[in-house]
Amino acid sequence: MIKAVIFDIDNTMYSYNDGNKKAMDALLSYGKDVWGLEREEMLKVLEKAQEVIKTRLGHDCAAVHNRLIRYQIFLELLEKPMFPYALEMYHKYWDTLIEHAAPEQGLIELLIELKKKGIRIGVGSDMTAYIQYRKLKTLGAAPYIDFIVTSEEAGVEKPDPHFFQCCVKKAGAEKEECLFVGDHFEKDVAGALNSGLEAVWYCPLWNKKETKNVYAHTIESFEQLKEWINNGWEKEKGRGL
Repeated sequence: MIKAVIFDIDNTMYSYNDGNKKAMDALLSYGKDVWGLEREEMLKVLEKAQEVIKTRLGHDCAAVHNRLIRYQIFLELLEKPMFPYALEMYHKYWDTLIEHAAPEQGLIELLIELKKKGIRIGVGSDMTAYIQYRKLKTLGAAPYIDFIVTSEEAGVEKPDPHFFQCCVKKAGAEKEECLFVGDHFEKDVAGALNSGLEAVWYCPLWNKKETKNVYAHTIESFEQLKEWINNGWEKEKGRGL
């Protein structure tokens, strides 16, 4: 019996791809207006800044997602002053992305249904907590969330088992009673399964991925997952969906 459903956020609860495109366009326009940087030049330096972060860290952790650090290093590489530009770039990107974030079709209806059934709702995301809280509020999902685990808090990124152990502990259920829902097969689905949780691969038409992985519990919409939950997950699982 499923007692907790845990959702990834980016490209699961909303389209990060769409938001990122709009946010990057706004950021690149900012670079053009302030420093006269052409798009390709700015992208090249931003990529270099991200490489610097990863080299300094030596492993994946929440800091690789911290765009304030990324923009700080970007400015260092260009020998530009930190203030006010690092914070302005940070807000230009995230404010634009969050402004355009909209919940995936059927998401809120699913969350309401889970609440009615007394199923706890969690979030498990590779990201810094502050930005994810802002996203959840904008998406209208915040009132339904019972617990959150970010890689910033866990100290590791998915698919590390410790991340999923944190999710299970907060869920207050056994690991086999927790269902993880996400768009990334290796991180969300395989990571959850390898840690003893159930998993659903969210793969909507707008975000179809070229993959050799064949996984029975793949959904294209949250309406489909709502049907599975209403029919009883164990029953649906037994049918080999």
